[in-house]
Amino acid sequence: MSDGRRVLLGRIVGVHGVRGAVKLESFTEPRLAIFAYKPWLLEREPGRFEEIADVQGHAQGKGIVATLAGIGDRDAAAGLIGANIHVPRAAMPKPADGECYQTDLEGLRVVNLAGEPLGRVSHLFDNGAHDVLVTRDETGRQWLVPYVAGRFVKSVDLDAGCITVDWDVND
Repeated sequence: MSDGRRVLLGRIVGVHGVRGAVKLESFTEPRLAIFAYKPWLLEREPGRFEEIADVQGHAQGKGIVATLAGIGDRDAAAGLIGANIHVPRAAMPKPADGECYQTDLEGLRVVNLAGEPLGRVSHLFDNGAHDVLVTRDETGRQWLVPYVAGRFVKSVDLDAGCITVDWDVND
C-alpha cells in the first residue's frame, strides 16, 4: 500500500449466528468477488484501518456471510457493524483501457470546457442515479458534478492529472 490508496469493496451490515460471523453488503460484481481481494482493511472509524488477512465467506440465502480471523463471538462481530471494507489499491487488477477506479480520480485537477478551475477531486459518492464528483478549490468552495461520461465528464486524463467537465463555475 505504498501510496495509501484504497478501494471500497463493501460494508459489514449485521451479525450471523453466535460464533462471530458477519453479514456483508458487497459492492463487487459478482458480489462474492469480495472474497478474492486481500488483505481487507476494516475502517471502523474514519481514517483508521485494521488489516484482516484471513477472511472466509459464502452466500447465505440472498445475503453474504463472512468469518474474520480473531472474531469468535457474536459480541465481537456486533462491534464491526458499520465498518467499511477496503483493500489496498495495489491489490486490485489493472483496469481495462479507458477505465479507472474511483480512488484513481481523487486529487486530480478539474477544469471546465472554458479552462476555469473547479479545484481537485475530493471524493465521489453514489446518489442512487449515478456517481457524483465532489471537487474543492483552495478557498474551500465545493462543486458537485454528476459523473456522467459524455454529458458532464468530457475527459479523464490520468497521466496529466486532469478531468475536463461541462460545468459552469457559477453552478
